[in-house]
Amino acid sequence: MKRSRTGRRPGNPDTREAILAAARELFAEKGFDAATMRAIAAAAEVDPALVHHYFGTKEQLFVATMQFPMDPRELIDKVVAGGADEAGVRLARLFVTVWDSPVGIVGVSVIRSAMTNEWTMRLFREFVTTQILRRVQAELKLDPAEAPLRASLVASQIGGLVLMRYIMKLEPLASLPADQVVAAVAPNLQHYITGDLGPTEVTGSGDRAAQATDAAGSAAA
Repeated sequence: MKRSRTGRRPGNPDTREAILAAARELFAEKGFDAATMRAIAAAAEVDPALVHHYFGTKEQLFVATMQFPMDPRELIDKVVAGGADEAGVRLARLFVTVWDSPVGIVGVSVIRSAMTNEWTMRLFREFVTTQILRRVQAELKLDPAEAPLRASLVASQIGGLVLMRYIMKLEPLASLPADQVVAAVAPNLQHYITGDLGPTEVTGSGDRAAQATDAAGSAAA
């Protein structure tokens, strides 16, 4: 005869890690929008109030699952605060400043993990899509028809810079002064944000885009 559960896990040092483990799995499996705080609490066998106690909002819990040294959304706020004009140079400068600092070492470890682990890749992709690209689209008031393509092009530029400068350390890019990196990359970013992309028609499904992202990650690994 199956024994009944003895009750929900009380608040203790292990509770936080149990919540994080459950959240990582559900965010990666169901996506940010579909994974509810109640479902995460149930998977962790804790009272939903404890999830809010430890992490506050669902957005804050999602950031915690990624183990970033800072909240990337706060950095995005600085980029979009001045509107779309010159957003490219603001993004490039802020990005290089952060990644050239000691904080960047932690960022590299997160990216490496995402490139070599399927679940982490799903989690990372979902975070970028829902917490960064979605916010950029809304704050910069991009045309909804073009926003997904513009956002993914920006992500491709940033992702390539991370891979070549900070992970593969390809010279001379790896040793290039920050100001030169910003000057070289910012025009491309600005073009992706506000420039004419020509006749475009996005026909690929979200699943196909996700498969392409996974394939790129596997190739880079």
